[in-house]
Amino acid sequence: MNNSEFTVGWGTLALINAGLAQGKNRSGLHWFLISLLIGPLATLFIVVWDRKD
Repeated sequence: MNNSEFTVGWGTLALINAGLAQGKNRSGLHWFLISLLIGPLATLFIVVWDRKD
């Protein structure tokens, strides 16, 4: 896998995470930016952590 494929995959994951976050009433923009930094870990955090309101 070359670097451009990795970048596209990482950006796609960030967009998916933003959608997941919005589905759980969280900020899509914030989670998009977090996902750009930590990638798959952000997906885990979005799915596992319950929001305490």
